[in-house]
Amino acid sequence: MIAPLHRDTPAMLDLPFTCLHRPANSAVRHPWLLVLMHGVGSNEHDLFGLTPQIPEHFHVLSLRAPFRMGPGAFAWFDFSIEPGGERTIDEAQEAHSRALLEQAVPSAARQLGVEPGRTVVGGFSQGGIMALSLLLTRPGLMHAGLVWHGRLLAQAVPYIASADAFHGKHLRVSHGTHDNVIPLAHAQAIRRQVQALPLHLSYEEFAGAHEIRQAELAHTVAWLQGLSGAA
Repeated sequence: MIAPLHRDTPAMLDLPFTCLHRPANSAVRHPWLLVLMHGVGSNEHDLFGLTPQIPEHFHVLSLRAPFRMGPGAFAWFDFSIEPGGERTIDEAQEAHSRALLEQAVPSAARQLGVEPGRTVVGGFSQGGIMALSLLLTRPGLMHAGLVWHGRLLAQAVPYIASADAFHGKHLRVSHGTHDNVIPLAHAQAIRRQVQALPLHLSYEEFAGAHEIRQAELAHTVAWLQGLSGAA
C-alpha cells in the first residue's frame, strides 16, 4: 500500500500551476496519471480529498486554477450570467488556462515517468469544462477525459479535432439529475455532441445536485480501473 501522505503535500514538479501530488505506488512498473481540476471558487485541496479512493497505480495531480477570485478561491476563467440565464465567459482567460494545461499535462507525465497513453484528465464543474475542452481540442495529450457536472463550451466546438484523432480515446460524463448550477441538459448536450466521434463514451446520471456523491465516485473509480486494468 502507499504510505499515507499529508493532504497538503506540494507537488515537486516544474509546472505552470500550484498543485498537490499523490504518488503512485513505487512498486508499480507502469503507472498512470490522473490530473484533476477543481470548480470555480475552489482550489487544489478540493478534489485532492478524493485521492484515498483513487487506485494506487495512479499518480494523482490536483491543480490550482490560475485566476484568483479571493482568499483560497480560484477560477479557470471568469464568467457572467445574463438576465436570460445564458453564460458569457472571459474567452481570453479560458484560452490562457487551456494553453497552460496543454503544456502542463504532457510535462507532468514526462517528469513522473508516465508512458504516453496512460494519462486521464478530469475535473468537476468548471474544471470538468476545461477537461472536456482539452480532450476535444487536443486528444493526443491523454487517453481519457473525465467530466463531473460540466458542460461543453460553444467556443471549443469549432476547434474539435478530426474524428480520426479520437480512435481509442475514452470519455466519462456524469451529472446530477437535480443539478441547479449546471443543469442536466448540459450533460445530455455533451453526449449528443460526442456521439459522432469514434471514442468510448461512459455516460451516467445520478440522483443529486451539484456534488459528487459516493455512488458517483464509486462508479468513476470502477471506470478508472477498467481503463487501466491491473497496471
